[in-house]
Amino acid sequence: MRYVSTRDNSKEYSFKDVFVKGLADDGGLYVPTSLKKFSSNELSQLKNLNYNDLSTEIINQFSSDFISKNDLSSLIKKSYSTFREKEVVKISNIGDLKLLELFHGPTLAFKDIAMQFIGNLYEYYLTKNNKRINIVVATSGDTGAAAIDAIKGKSNLNIFVLHPNNRISPVQRKLMTTVEDENVFNIAIEGNFDDCQNIVKQMFSDLDFSKSINMSGVNSINWARIIAQAVYYFYTYFKLNEDKPISFSVPTGNFGDVFAGYLAKEMGLPIDKLIVATNENDILHRAISNGDYVSKKVKETLSPSMDIQLASNFERLIYYVNNSNSKITSDIMKKIKQNKYQINKSNLEIIQKDFVSECCDENETLEIIRENFVKNDIILDPHTAVGLGAAHKLSFNDCVVLSTAHPCKFPAATDNAINRHKELPSELQYVYGKEENFQLLKNSTDEVKNFVRSKL
Repeated sequence: MRYVSTRDNSKEYSFKDVFVKGLADDGGLYVPTSLKKFSSNELSQLKNLNYNDLSTEIINQFSSDFISKNDLSSLIKKSYSTFREKEVVKISNIGDLKLLELFHGPTLAFKDIAMQFIGNLYEYYLTKNNKRINIVVATSGDTGAAAIDAIKGKSNLNIFVLHPNNRISPVQRKLMTTVEDENVFNIAIEGNFDDCQNIVKQMFSDLDFSKSINMSGVNSINWARIIAQAVYYFYTYFKLNEDKPISFSVPTGNFGDVFAGYLAKEMGLPIDKLIVATNENDILHRAISNGDYVSKKVKETLSPSMDIQLASNFERLIYYVNNSNSKITSDIMKKIKQNKYQINKSNLEIIQKDFVSECCDENETLEIIRENFVKNDIILDPHTAVGLGAAHKLSFNDCVVLSTAHPCKFPAATDNAINRHKELPSELQYVYGKEENFQLLKNSTDEVKNFVRSKL
């Protein structure tokens, strides 16, 4: 399979290029030139596979020129061997809906599913090629911890994680900043997540700098993360054994997790609608409901992983709805940078064939947590609560809600709602007593570059 950039599709790339680089030199995102579309008969052959084997079959469609199927299978088994669920994810009931629990990995968030795979894929590549890579990543809370856990202690890899200072939960922060491995560097930025993400993008765009440090990225812009996340949409559909298309409600800020569902649908999985669920930082809801993609000031909420106003992966959808025209996509991205983009009517109609959206404010989020604790004896994390609330507000009474994080990571939210919270699993409680280690920097790309150089 070959890949192109969303902003210039005149040049093709291999999976190795796409994986190792993360972001294209022109600032665009990598997408495949074509997709494998499974027939109903081919889907039936995948139906009874366990999670690891299903992952091998799906991911192999995209990476066969980089890693053999046997090596891929071994790598996937290694990646998921530490998960608390044998089948990696778990499907449970919540009233009339289903919860897809994605938080059974080492850092209690859905990000672990892709990150553990990516960490081992980096090690596979570096061992074979005797190279060294420096990973730079921005996090709104969960990505950083998942990336650090996947990469800590690995040889020939350093990881620099930027998080918005005092804008993620204490548990999210401590899962990153108490790691002692010498190849892990935490940076707190005086700003919000979008500021962190912009710094990383500017570092990638500075080709002299990014090439000089052999820079790579593991944000949701990395295509390897998207394909790893697409697997659980297939797995859920097969386990539910439905004879009809099903819908998924996805709490999202950067559009990566829900885009993975779109990818699964484009590959032939019978998905009806993908519900884009947002908190008060509702740019994606406004974009999908009425075409308004003008960013506003980021609000701090109880669901900090969605406190985002510029959803990076939305660029991939823009590329596809514009008939894979990279010139149009590049022009649109310039408008987005100027904060002047409105989705035209024809494109909006295309988007709404696959996506619907809804948002929940802070009071609604707390009420959803309260209501489900009383009715179902379930404590929800605030992001999952937003996903559930969006499904109910849209009257989707038969869909799957993605439960993206363990509630113990957000005790302030559940304490506020129901005056109680889940404890961290015993194997992670050590973070409460350990000293934190991070560097506080200004919202400055040059400062971050200088810090990275000083550590190499």
